[in-house]
Amino acid sequence: MQNARILWADDEIDLLKSHILFLKEKGLQVSSVSNGQDAVEEVRKNSFDIVFLDENMPGMSGLEALTRIKEEFPHLPVVMITKSEEESIMEGAIGSKISDYLIKPVNPNQILMACKKILQNRELVEQKATSGYQADFRKIGMQFYDRPDFAGWTEIYKRLTMWDRELGDNADKNMAEILQAQKSEASTNFSRFVMENYLDWANSKEGGERPMMSPEIIRSSAFSEIGSGVESVFFILIDCLRWDQWKEFESLVTPYFYTRNEGTYCSILPTATQYCRNSIFAGLWPLEIAQKFRNYWKNDEEEGGKNLFESELLQEQITRNRLNIKHSYHKITRNEAGLTLTENYKNLLKNDLNVIVYNFIDALSHSRTEVDIIRELAPNEAAYRSVSRSFLEFSPLMDLLKKLSEHNVKIVITTDHGSVKVNRPHRIIGDRETSTNIRYKHGRNLSYEDSKWLFTIRKPDEARLPKSNVSSSYAFTSEDYYFVYPNNYNHYVNYFRDTFQHGGISFEEMVVPLISLSSKR
Repeated sequence: MQNARILWADDEIDLLKSHILFLKEKGLQVSSVSNGQDAVEEVRKNSFDIVFLDENMPGMSGLEALTRIKEEFPHLPVVMITKSEEESIMEGAIGSKISDYLIKPVNPNQILMACKKILQNRELVEQKATSGYQADFRKIGMQFYDRPDFAGWTEIYKRLTMWDRELGDNADKNMAEILQAQKSEASTNFSRFVMENYLDWANSKEGGERPMMSPEIIRSSAFSEIGSGVESVFFILIDCLRWDQWKEFESLVTPYFYTRNEGTYCSILPTATQYCRNSIFAGLWPLEIAQKFRNYWKNDEEEGGKNLFESELLQEQITRNRLNIKHSYHKITRNEAGLTLTENYKNLLKNDLNVIVYNFIDALSHSRTEVDIIRELAPNEAAYRSVSRSFLEFSPLMDLLKKLSEHNVKIVITTDHGSVKVNRPHRIIGDRETSTNIRYKHGRNLSYEDSKWLFTIRKPDEARLPKSNVSSSYAFTSEDYYFVYPNNYNHYVNYFRDTFQHGGISFEEMVVPLISLSSKR
């Protein structure tokens, strides 16, 4: 903040000499003028870091000067100072994107703090985040050894995600390394926890000690809201949405909605669209879908799309739950379809339940693997979150949410699974019928080196998973590992390293958002 250049415009500037002297003693360079016109001319002639404008000056008022300055220098921070607390004046100043608003009489420390807030905001926020994480580091570490249940691991993951977002890419190198090491340790312990408990979860009754899982989320989050005094319930599934991506979305939707429940659920294995999303819409585990609705299920090795019957499975679940409701199902894979749905949104309000699937985030993760320019746009976790946020901000989905906020509706936002950035390869051998996903493999005669990072299910029915033949088994990677075949090994190691994948065991893939919103209007 030393040597920052300040312009102060006030028709009583002579009475503020002590304030200006105080700022100069703090190392700031302060220029002063006594009217709005001179303030505009001074800004045009010289460079300033902040402008303080008195609102009530003779001739050109502070608001008029503010408008002129912002027209030519839209990014120059301006602080409005006024004796008036009239709402219209405040609204006019805020609408012109001022950086701060002070009410007279002001004291020197108020001015100094306004300068610090503007000039050192990023630095102060980073310092606060660093000291906050340092204080929380030991508490988080101690929780690893308290044998947390799924809810406990979820809280650990949320806190680590919060610090990752707070510190961002601007944390000092040592602090970033410490956080990364703690995240890695947490991931290792969480993966072991899942491996030890997953088969019990798959065979436990709903509502017991196991976490909420994919087959039950529509019943618990959407069906339960139907008939609760709202026009309609919207169940919006954004494919491959992680918890940290939801937190980026949150600031976009909170101006329009109250968050009634910001929860999570546990995605089933494999954390792949074919398994998770079919399970969500059917309200059944994959084995049960394959047995009861063979026409709607395709195994990994079979040709054709694996999620072509979500609407039919949803109808089967509605019928099974004896719900006499009117509903719709829409899958949005292209922007044009999203625009059309938003334009005709009032038709959706006639339904008790509307299910909307958005495939963008999953498409983004695949594009990042296959298209160099996308990888360059999202080279790290922070950039990946930013690109995801931009999708929602400028998408037809955001327009739809804004329109729905004008009505008495309930919104559920969730996903089928998340994704994790992979970095460590693991060799595996399989026959021609083995599944192609690099985070899990399903097939017969799987050959691999046993490892503590692998979770194998040799009897798929124990995990309520279908099998292609008698000898089929499943193998899942955990943490940031990925499977690679020995053939052309180095090529595929480099091709898939540092890409976002799903199908295995990790916080990012399994602990996913289940959010309930209600309109503020």
